[in-house]
Amino acid sequence: FLVYCDKNRKLYCNNLPFFWDYFKGMVIFACHPYKKHKIMFAKETYTTRRNSLKKSLGTGLLLFLGNEESGMNYEDNTYHFRQDSTFLYFFGLPYAGLAAIIDVDEDKEIIFGDELTMDHIVWMGIQPALCEKAQRVGVTETRPAADLKKYLEKAVAKRQVIHYLPVYRAEHRLKLLDWLDIKLGMEQPSVPFIRGVVNMRNYKTAEELVEIERACNVTADMHITAMKVLRIGMKEWEVVAALEAVAQANGCGFSFPTIATVCGQTLHNHYHGHTVKSGDMLLVDAGAETEMGYAGDMSSTICADKTFTIRQKEVYDIQVAAHTAAVRALKPGVPFKEVYELSCRVICEGLKGLGIMKGDPAEAVAVGAHAMFFPCGLGHMMGLDVHDMENLGEVWVGYDGQPKSTLFGLKSLRLGRKLEPGFVLTIEPGIYFIPELIDRWKAEKRFTEFICYEAVEKYKDFGGLRNEEDYLITPEGKRRLGKYVPTTVEEVEAMRS
Repeated sequence: FLVYCDKNRKLYCNNLPFFWDYFKGMVIFACHPYKKHKIMFAKETYTTRRNSLKKSLGTGLLLFLGNEESGMNYEDNTYHFRQDSTFLYFFGLPYAGLAAIIDVDEDKEIIFGDELTMDHIVWMGIQPALCEKAQRVGVTETRPAADLKKYLEKAVAKRQVIHYLPVYRAEHRLKLLDWLDIKLGMEQPSVPFIRGVVNMRNYKTAEELVEIERACNVTADMHITAMKVLRIGMKEWEVVAALEAVAQANGCGFSFPTIATVCGQTLHNHYHGHTVKSGDMLLVDAGAETEMGYAGDMSSTICADKTFTIRQKEVYDIQVAAHTAAVRALKPGVPFKEVYELSCRVICEGLKGLGIMKGDPAEAVAVGAHAMFFPCGLGHMMGLDVHDMENLGEVWVGYDGQPKSTLFGLKSLRLGRKLEPGFVLTIEPGIYFIPELIDRWKAEKRFTEFICYEAVEKYKDFGGLRNEEDYLITPEGKRRLGKYVPTTVEEVEAMRS
């Protein structure tokens, strides 16, 4: 039987009394101190959050599904574990195999989970007992994982309203079908629960901003490193190795799989096997995630040579102008959709100057002609998720319940609502020349009054570029989060010397 002694000589036995009977009283002392909890906020933070959520819902039972370990190619070879972000926000515990309820009607908060077995301890080390984990976040009641189904069955029997959020993992869906006796495809996530969570998580507190700022600082160092190490003849994965090492050296993980590609026309290109050649540009989109789960998200475009080509500079400068215009427009009360449209007009005006577009830029944006070159959104909310609360639905997070556009390009704008103090968001306009999209629109003769297809043909081998920064909306305007990453042609070229 294992007993651990902390620095105050207090004994712990991992709350597993059945082991005592098994070993008939034998005690083995381990000399190392008892393993401490992982980094979290103070318990008052989580208690306050849960109390606020209870007030906003008023009644019913709120179900929180934590994540499980997930095998990559067999059960014991697991993906990196990441706790569900809403579970983290309200319960703070980054451990696998937990779930929780807030029973508003019964005034109960319960965390469900199982204690470690000896096999767990042998292979993964000791952890605090479940009751200790719960006390760390202000919850006094814990129960075995199997008891959750029984608790929910009783709630169903007495016709209590059970609120749950949209699921994004298959095992979560299977649990709901089993526990709540729901038929596949008949799940009905609770809109009041969704809105209650969104209306809290959208507004970042001072302690959250400390974590986000740290993630952004490490993210900036990742991009600066990429600018310094990139050399002609490298494989893309060599740059990835260098920039990801920066995150790991700072005790961080990654907020999403790194993008580092000479094929920037593919917006989310995770392939890293190309060799960097003279005349290439490397588009890097990468972010650090702190131990507490808060994200950074930045993009940069780097010339493979010491300088950009003339053609690259011309397009790059247009992107920087769109980025600068968008940042200047950020302030409370401004609909982000208007900021997006402003950046689109700047791009159209710039491309018109190169002979690639024609006509009135405002009219081109109104009908969606700009989406040939800018088919994505301008930015998104960021926090515990790099696309914050994306699983809860962009219509709630980014549009406050208002419907999204179905127009190509605009439909990919994840954020459209009026900006408010406390919002953390990204700004990332880009310019992309996607050969397949060019060929299709040209064949369909789409937007010929705005797009000069003869000129566009000459750019089919250009690729794509973007730069991205993270911003906090303040009562006075906005504040960039994290260190400044070189953005202009001159600044990037200075890093390449």
